Amino acid sequence: MKRPELLERLTRLLLELERPHPVRVAVDGPDAAGKTMLADELAELLAGERPIIRAGIDGFHNPREYRLRRGPDSPEGYFLDSFDYDALRALLLEPLGPRGSRRYRCACFDYRIDEKVEAPEEEASPDSILLFDGVFLLRPELRPLWDFSIFVHADFDEIVRRAEARDRELMGGVEAVRERYRSRYIPGQELYLSRCAPQEVADVVVDNTNVLEPKLVRSSR
Repeated sequence: MKRPELLERLTRLLLELERPHPVRVAVDGPDAAGKTMLADELAELLAGERPIIRAGIDGFHNPREYRLRRGPDSPEGYFLDSFDYDALRALLLEPLGPRGSRRYRCACFDYRIDEKVEAPEEEASPDSILLFDGVFLLRPELRPLWDFSIFVHADFDEIVRRAEARDRELMGGVEAVRERYRSRYIPGQELYLSRCAPQEVADVVVDNTNVLEPKLVRSSR
């Protein structure tokens, strides 16, 4: 289907969600699959209908020393050590959930300077929608904290192609990007897929290999 049609269908699904607390939506998927772009597009479309909270897993990294303790190319290190899930639960997901205070913070760490940050505390209205994008969001310790989930798939060859364009300056060239994705990021995602089966538990699965004509692979609604 054309991208505007997909966005319209997802927007309708999200607007149908009613909870006595803010609706917590996970936009999960591999690096460079298009999660952030999709979440941003949905946020823009929903903003006129409901209060929107935008956040992502990049605000909840662990310190670099901990992230890389198994080695910079370790898939297990990427999957197991990258993010502070206790902080994510305590600062954002639980406050927005049942019996939560609705007082939340969207980040606790800035990976670019490798330091903790004190994000401002904000208060959500009960009818808010949290659109949270990131990797590994449907792992068992987080799964009960989402009210709705979207898994964004893209073929790994396409992911590497996008990463070459997006990350070459950050990582020091195209070959460095290819090596990092082939040794750490893609095997780390394969661990996640095999252990957590996110495509089977997500409410919606989108194949975003072709960003102009994404496919709605599965919807539980």
